[in-house]
Amino acid sequence: MFLRFVRLTSVLGLKEREGFFAAAYDVVRESKADNHSLQHIEDLLGWYRKNLAVPPRFNRSTSKGYSRTAITAGLSWFKPTANEHLSKAYELAALLEQHGHVIEILKTSRPGYVIYEDEHQVVAEAFSNRRPRG
Repeated sequence: MFLRFVRLTSVLGLKEREGFFAAAYDVVRESKADNHSLQHIEDLLGWYRKNLAVPPRFNRSTSKGYSRTAITAGLSWFKPTANEHLSKAYELAALLEQHGHVIEILKTSRPGYVIYEDEHQVVAEAFSNRRPRG
């Protein structure tokens, strides 16, 4: 099963929810957490910056105009074999929940049309009939 950590806020223009990294950056930007928690969140985000590739694209279109004007439809999912990434994701989710963000873990065996894939993640545009399990 692929896993996606999300918060309750929807992605602008899509019915899908934002990933938990958006919540982490909000906590850091707003500085509403204690210094120890802020440092812990920063450390986890830094770890991901070093150990998780940023996909080069988030939609299937190869049109230059589409990529600049259309809403990003691709969603990132952790692979079930990304053990260290998932361990840190659970750790980050727990920290975010301590600071008022509800984080839900979605699971699916069919994330959608795969746009990008590496050892730890896939980015996929959802099938129109996909309903991830929460």
